Amino acid sequence: MEMRINGWFTIPRWFRLSWRIQENRENDIIPDRTQRPNLARREAGRILRALFIPCLLGAALLSFTASPAAFALSDAYKDNIYNPGSLKPVDSALKVKVGGKAPAFALKAVSGERVSLGQFRGKKNVVISFVPAAWTPVCSDQWPGYNIVKEMFDANDAILLGITVDNIPTLFSWTNQMGRLWFPVLSDFWPHGAVAKKYGVLRYDGVAERALFVIDKKGIIRYIDVHDINQRPSLEVLIGEMEKLKRGK
Repeated sequence: MEMRINGWFTIPRWFRLSWRIQENRENDIIPDRTQRPNLARREAGRILRALFIPCLLGAALLSFTASPAAFALSDAYKDNIYNPGSLKPVDSALKVKVGGKAPAFALKAVSGERVSLGQFRGKKNVVISFVPAAWTPVCSDQWPGYNIVKEMFDANDAILLGITVDNIPTLFSWTNQMGRLWFPVLSDFWPHGAVAKKYGVLRYDGVAERALFVIDKKGIIRYIDVHDINQRPSLEVLIGEMEKLKRGK
């Protein structure tokens, strides 16, 4: 039986994808009895990982998804979140399409480096995650959630680039409160929303849509999700799209 949590992904599939135990017992050779205790300890370790790691991950996922008030797992954090209320789901017009070339850009990251789309050409598949604004409810859940699935990005030879129209000081403060994010967080502040505008995801009120773009190593857009701004995009769907690239589809 499969259980779906908040539309993110199916738990049994997640365990199968993320925590495969390498059972190559047929390759274990025991030349003498002295090595049997070591083998027993290895087997015990495998069993513990199989039992407890999924439980810990499941608990983390429930913390992120069971309640809309669970902002980056911090009770103090939620008191600093601005709730804009329900917004128009989509308020822009796409300027790109699947199969087309992804518009080039270079933006400053919170880390201080300048990150360009072109630097990953021929090296990595790229997932661009546009989010509307720092210190807002859904955004403050969405990006910490990607920390849980970093292994899935690695397995599919993909890098994630997070982009908002906020300035660097705001993003520095916000992401520090979240905890360490493994992916670059980029500021599209000035010229204001220029990259979001190139992709056609700059809303009429000046913030970006909640949008995902999957781009292959040749710089071609392979998947677009301009999502309802009030909801998190599905992680299961995103992982599936990355897997398609790895399979060459």
